[in-house]
Amino acid sequence: MLHELHIESLGVIDTLDLVLGHGLTALTGETGAGKTMLVEAISLLVGGRADATVVRPGAAEARVEGRFIVDGEEYVVARVVPADGRSRAYINGRLATVGNLAELGEGSVDLHGQHAHQSLLSGPKQREALDRFCHTDLGPLLVARSALSEIEAALESLGGDSKSRERELDLLRFQVAELGDAAISSADEEQQLTSEHDVLARTVEYREMGAVALAALVDDDRAVDGVGTALHSLGGLAPYAKLEEQLRGVAAELADVCAELRARADSIEENQQRLAEVRDRLQLLRDLRRKYGDTLADVVAFETEAQARLAELEGYEQRVVELERERAAAAEVVRAAAKVVAATRRAGAASLAQQVQANLQQLAMPHARVEVVVGEIDPGDDVSFLLAANPGSSPLPLARVASGGELARVMLALRLVLTEAPDTLVFDEVDAGVGGAAAVAVGRNLAALGQRHQVLVVTHLAQVAALADKQVVVSKNISADNTYASVNIVAGAERVQEVARMLSGDMHGESALQHAADLLGERVGPPR
Repeated sequence: MLHELHIESLGVIDTLDLVLGHGLTALTGETGAGKTMLVEAISLLVGGRADATVVRPGAAEARVEGRFIVDGEEYVVARVVPADGRSRAYINGRLATVGNLAELGEGSVDLHGQHAHQSLLSGPKQREALDRFCHTDLGPLLVARSALSEIEAALESLGGDSKSRERELDLLRFQVAELGDAAISSADEEQQLTSEHDVLARTVEYREMGAVALAALVDDDRAVDGVGTALHSLGGLAPYAKLEEQLRGVAAELADVCAELRARADSIEENQQRLAEVRDRLQLLRDLRRKYGDTLADVVAFETEAQARLAELEGYEQRVVELERERAAAAEVVRAAAKVVAATRRAGAASLAQQVQANLQQLAMPHARVEVVVGEIDPGDDVSFLLAANPGSSPLPLARVASGGELARVMLALRLVLTEAPDTLVFDEVDAGVGGAAAVAVGRNLAALGQRHQVLVVTHLAQVAALADKQVVVSKNISADNTYASVNIVAGAERVQEVARMLSGDMHGESALQHAADLLGERVGPPR
């Protein structure tokens, strides 16, 4: 719902602030006072087209701000229209696109009249409205369509046409054979081979270093003899008994190390054949990584996936038969569900058209003929609302209705029938060409709609204004060098005078004032 509106430099409006509420609000005032600019401001806030001609003469830009409550959340929306250049949009102080404004306004505001922002002019929205009216259960159809889509996706994934499938099969067979011949033992094989290659490539160096290490321990009275000498010197001496025991352990461990070092050095043999084999194997693994993955683990995973895909494609014919059978069954379920939906829509279409047409007869369109057309192809997704406003005229889509007043009345008639609608409904020219009892009917229907929604109506009819919960008077003020609009929420005697002005042009005449008071006494519902 729109709670507050702030306007700067828009048309005849210099600066204007307006607080709005629930129920029906009538926007009244002399012709040219600026009532339409209020509607234009709301249109800008919900993504309407921005035209630089709406900028007040002498101003650099026009600015409109609105505070909305949508699904319990507050949004402050702003639109800036420069005298030259592109408009800018903001939501809660952050730069936004016009599309963002339209998305926010789609479920919260509908404008009915000469403005393009009318949700019920689009085919999809008309279909949604019909479905809500006749309580169409789309669940089974959506589930059936989803199941059919999954089967068709599975068929598509099998490999497309026969030529592309054969190409994929040839490639997979080559890849699986190549990886199978490679017989990768584990994801760590390359690391293990790299270590082995290092040893084989440096055999002489490793043996020499082992000999040097052994010599350092046993040659020329080195470590082993030194430990033996120390043991001999300390043998049997009580103060060194514990150290003697430790030295005997060192001597035994040194003997073991020397034996192991000698055996290890002797075991390192030059093997050029094995070195060549390891080099070839490492090169093969590198080639496979270059083709199939960054790591050997990736290559192993690719092999598993390729084997599974190959098995799937080699069983293609059988799988296709199975999926085609499933697709035929799923398509039949879709057709049956679509038939039920179409029947519901066609039955509801006639009832909706009849009720809207009955409402139009009360709204000064006694000869209007309404049709709700549902497409011939089940489930009847192509839905169109058509109107023939006069006898002998052909029904046309609502978007092609020439008169803004007629279109606004059709939208009012529709909104009276449909239980769901945006929070805020704005009607401009809904009472154009209407008078007498029809004007009262328009007002009463708007007031009834205001029991469920926030309704704003631009009106010149006292009968409509008198039935509103709140009346906002837009006045044009002219000074020597300036013209500007102002707004005033009228109540009590001021409202009686404004309604009297609307009746006769004279807000002080006794007869007009009495008539105005009588009209205001017939308001429906308590003030809001």
